[in-house]
Amino acid sequence: MARFDTLIHNGRIIDGSGNPWFEGEVALLGDTIAAIEPAGRIPRTSAARLVDAGGAVICPGFIDIQSHSIYPLMVDGRCVSKITQGITTEIMGEAFTPAPIVGRNAGGLRPSVFGEPVARGEERASRWTRFAHWLEAFEEAGVSPNVGSYLGGGTLRRCGLDMDMRGARDDERRFMRRVMAEAMEDGAFGVSYALIYPPDCYADVDEISEMCEIVGQYDGTYITHLRSEAGEIFDALDEAFEIGLRANVPVEIYHLKAAGRENWDKMPRVIERIDAARADGLDVTADMYPYDASGTGLTSVLPPWAMAGGKLYDNLADPTMRKKIRAAVTDPDGRWEAMVSQHGENGVLPIGFKKPENQKYVGRRLSEICAERDQHWFDAVCDLILSERQSISTIYFSMTEDNLRLQLQQPWIKVSTDAGGYDPSWGRPFGPIHPRGYGTFPRVLGRFVREQGVISLEDAVRKMTSAVADRLGLRRRGLLREGMFADVVVFDPDTVSDRATFQDSHQLSTGINQVWVNGSAVVTDGEHTGATPGRFVRPWD
Repeated sequence: MARFDTLIHNGRIIDGSGNPWFEGEVALLGDTIAAIEPAGRIPRTSAARLVDAGGAVICPGFIDIQSHSIYPLMVDGRCVSKITQGITTEIMGEAFTPAPIVGRNAGGLRPSVFGEPVARGEERASRWTRFAHWLEAFEEAGVSPNVGSYLGGGTLRRCGLDMDMRGARDDERRFMRRVMAEAMEDGAFGVSYALIYPPDCYADVDEISEMCEIVGQYDGTYITHLRSEAGEIFDALDEAFEIGLRANVPVEIYHLKAAGRENWDKMPRVIERIDAARADGLDVTADMYPYDASGTGLTSVLPPWAMAGGKLYDNLADPTMRKKIRAAVTDPDGRWEAMVSQHGENGVLPIGFKKPENQKYVGRRLSEICAERDQHWFDAVCDLILSERQSISTIYFSMTEDNLRLQLQQPWIKVSTDAGGYDPSWGRPFGPIHPRGYGTFPRVLGRFVREQGVISLEDAVRKMTSAVADRLGLRRRGLLREGMFADVVVFDPDTVSDRATFQDSHQLSTGINQVWVNGSAVVTDGEHTGATPGRFVRPWD
């Protein structure tokens, strides 16, 4: 009788720790890594299935600390574009989670670009009164990657105040603290605030610190989209540091960047400030994606207060309010990120139009759209948002590759996608997306490791595996070690590449040959097997 289920041999093992590779083989039994040995030490007859790595790298499964697969996984549990990048664990929760649905968060799920496939699940979703319910539902329905999450700070605030733009009263803070504690008990990794978006941006330092004190009691993390990634980035960093110190909680900075040409030279000083905070005893780290353009809604060009109370569309349709908003965007006061002022009309590329009459604008620069409509950019944006009645996914060309290379070299940087998982077969009809959803991890391995030599292959793997697991407190994932869960990737370092582009985003990466999640093969010879062995992962797993 075979001693192991699978033996992966003839490979170069990169164990995720940052140590140099060695020739070896890995044996899997059930959901566990059962043995790791130098080449030739494990008898071929001891395994029911032999997998020849062909000299490729064998490493731990990649962990995406900033996934937006909440809605995509409701459509398709296979998470094809992420699994074929070698991502075996998806950590969600930036600003929003579909649970808990309690207090004033009675609306639950937000409107989604995915439409009916998600809407059909809303009846069940309405019963997600605790944080864990939606993640348990994913596991029950079947998903390919492991899934976990932070509690979205926007969801937490909706539970207490909905979209009210004001400070929380004592009773509302008590309620939110209770919701926060329950989420931590359910397995949240901490709380996540995206401080450029409503309602997160309505929360002040005192309120966030108070919620983070609860997180700290459960050894969780405060993870944040900074209040500014542009002109006010130093103040935004100071705010994040203050919250970490006041709440005695580790800090993780989402998708570190210096956005806008006039801010590119700030990145070395940003790094110096993070290094200084770490030297002073604050546990602060960051993650990033390897692209010089970001992606969010077209609504982000408007001031956050325009969305207060959930009245954005009413405000844009009201001439008096529209005049007030116009004054704010054409002469910004510096207290919010005025995206068009930062990047120019030619640096804004709306791609997420859904109405048939607006399809002609997909993938065209805002400057071109305005010229065709013979409108000032502000009026074009307002009219298109009113037409679409949704945020309109948009690419902002805001960064420089010089900074990407500098950031990747920092020992405290990790890799993340800031994206959901798609399948080209159903993704293309929804229109283009940011290519990071298909190519982030292979792009680092191909472009920045193999082609440019920015960091070593071993360090890149560490930034995708054990560094993330350590930040999350996942003690049985992120390394190739006997007794760890069998999340394993085999990739060819000579061919691994991203193929998705801003012009043609729905293209799978190449070079990720084999992927196992909890010991089950989800990618074989570069093709998704359809297996859905993913589990709900918690900090104590």
